[in-house]
Amino acid sequence: MAEHQFKTMGEQSGRRSWAEPWKIKMVEPLRMTTPEERQKALVEAGYNTFLLRSAEVYIDLLTDSGTSAMSDRQWAGLMLGDEAYAGSVNYYHLETAIQEVYGYKYIVPTHQGRGAEHLISQAVIQKGQYVPGNMYFTTTRLHQELAGGIFVDVIVDEAHDPENLNPFKGNIDLDKLESLIKEKGPEQIAYVSLAGTVNMAGGQPVSMANVKALRALCDRYGIKLYLDATRMVENAYFIQCREEGYEGKPVAAILKEFCSYTDGAWMSGKKDHLVNIGGWLAINDYPLFEELRNLVVIYEGLHTYGGMAGRDMEAMAIGIYESIQDDHIRARVGQVQYLGDLLRDWGIPVVQPIGGHAVFLDARKFYPHLSQDLFPSQTLAAELYLDSGIRSMERGIVSAGRDPHTGQHRYPKLELTRLTIPRRVYTEAHMDVVAESVKAVYQNASKATGLNMVYEPKYLRFFQARFVPAAR
Repeated sequence: MAEHQFKTMGEQSGRRSWAEPWKIKMVEPLRMTTPEERQKALVEAGYNTFLLRSAEVYIDLLTDSGTSAMSDRQWAGLMLGDEAYAGSVNYYHLETAIQEVYGYKYIVPTHQGRGAEHLISQAVIQKGQYVPGNMYFTTTRLHQELAGGIFVDVIVDEAHDPENLNPFKGNIDLDKLESLIKEKGPEQIAYVSLAGTVNMAGGQPVSMANVKALRALCDRYGIKLYLDATRMVENAYFIQCREEGYEGKPVAAILKEFCSYTDGAWMSGKKDHLVNIGGWLAINDYPLFEELRNLVVIYEGLHTYGGMAGRDMEAMAIGIYESIQDDHIRARVGQVQYLGDLLRDWGIPVVQPIGGHAVFLDARKFYPHLSQDLFPSQTLAAELYLDSGIRSMERGIVSAGRDPHTGQHRYPKLELTRLTIPRRVYTEAHMDVVAESVKAVYQNASKATGLNMVYEPKYLRFFQARFVPAAR
């Protein structure tokens, strides 16, 4: 692995500190709330950071989905929106951008990523089929299950260990996958679901070597390989930094090569593409494309807008080209690395290697005295908000949900709280404030009593569940 990936950007250069490759043109005022205000807000939100009002938040690290700052070119693109119901010129700009940058032939726009997940699941999963993948993601697995599929985790074992330094903890374990194929039969595998940078493992990437070998394995058994490309630009950057033979290659070339080993992809444009809304589904199989293009009319909108306004498609098309600039992605991942390095240097338990979009705090290590039934990751998110008004999110037992057959909690090995960094939004000073708040909460962790869940929705409970403090 390339050693420089585990140093700050200034250390990498050996000369001077780095600076973001943009300047600030417009600002949004922030207000620090009082401890009393935060306590009241958290109680009203049921100790769920998703239920806080944004006006009650100081530094918002809930998600990088739709929260990035658009460029002046993207804002200008909004004024070029062709809001025709059919055949908008902006759709064709978006189609061309995806074809040129990702290399897929046929494009179906959707209102956001989960719309694309729904379409691909409905089109290719038959009831009772298995969908192996490199760790679940919440909305992806739910759509697969609602279509009758059974998700099977075939990620490498190292992904479940927060301290393991494997540079590609997002890789699929090919032996696990082949064993599943042989046990169930190739006809019972709907497709292999590959995520670029695995969110639930801490934003961990997949190597080029792994996807090449995966392609060969899928071809041997006649199985399709579909990619969650939501943060594939970040994944391509990690390949550039860590994988032999790619250090001198542009991120754009690495991204296109990686995608060439897959049969199609779905995308939440709200991440890598630097926009506030939008997504797409892209495949190389024309008969499947025809089916998807028909389904999108039912669930999203006509096949030339898919639930997006023309102006949003234009902003996304521009954002696609901006996202693959090496200076941009280096600074984006570098800011996450900066925060992770601060915390790691202070001895605070985080998932390592540091991921591309977020720093994941190891809530088990924060609260060794709390069982998972007391929701330690949710507790940590609540405590961070109380300390400083920083909003983070839970990625542990609450996100894992319940087994649909037994109704029992799923108990993931990873119990994490995610500090997610929006793109082009915060400065290094904001990261310092975040790090100091995490440090303060860590120093007082022994006082935490955990939470009890008092309301639980049927699906994706982490969005709307409510909690109260557990008794001492």
